[in-house]
Amino acid sequence: MAVESASQMDVAPSDRFDDFWNRQGEWVEEPNQRRGGESGVQRIVSSSGRLLYAKRQIGHTYRSVLHPFGRPTVLRELAALQGLRLLDVGVPELVFCGARRDPQNRWQALLVTAALDGYVEIDNWYAAGERERHGEAFHERLLEALAGTLARMHKGRWQHGCLYAKHIFVRVVGEGEQARPQIALLDFEKCRQRLSSQRAAAHDLKQLRRHSSWNDTDWQKLYYFYKTAFGSPIKGL
Repeated sequence: MAVESASQMDVAPSDRFDDFWNRQGEWVEEPNQRRGGESGVQRIVSSSGRLLYAKRQIGHTYRSVLHPFGRPTVLRELAALQGLRLLDVGVPELVFCGARRDPQNRWQALLVTAALDGYVEIDNWYAAGERERHGEAFHERLLEALAGTLARMHKGRWQHGCLYAKHIFVRVVGEGEQARPQIALLDFEKCRQRLSSQRAAAHDLKQLRRHSSWNDTDWQKLYYFYKTAFGSPIKGL
């Protein structure tokens, strides 16, 4: 099968696939055995010295009505990255995505994204004392920015599918009273569009509530900002 590519560079997709496939780096997520194959993430450096993350898969597929015989999960993640960027949801910059069959007829698949420069996982941001350093007014702006990001995603009917605090990243732009938070989301392997925005929202928000460290007061603030941005409350919350 021809390599599917998301690159705009003047290099043949097969050549780019080989380049990234053969480029090795530190494992930040060791290959996991699941979905009939394996998937892991390496931190690599491009030929120009840019820090990248390469999700590398062999035989790691999902099945659906449209793809009953299986399709690499990175291609589903590619669709989510492209769709969310159109909705102004902060996501990693896409560098390359491709899939092909190896000589044993197994899928080989790659998703290469740029590092989120300046962003910090939100729990690490809290642990470093950034909430106290920036103050509660800034923290409310952070919760509002996060709520707006999630609402835009859900209004587009995209369900993250695995929304934990570890998938939320924060960057602070500016200093003092001019400082403002920016939010980015990661890991869209299970992301898909639902039939309704309510279903997407209910799934993700319930999951985030279970897998975050916010106290009741912080969660209620986040949910208030979310309802305002989304335009309605979410059933079951």
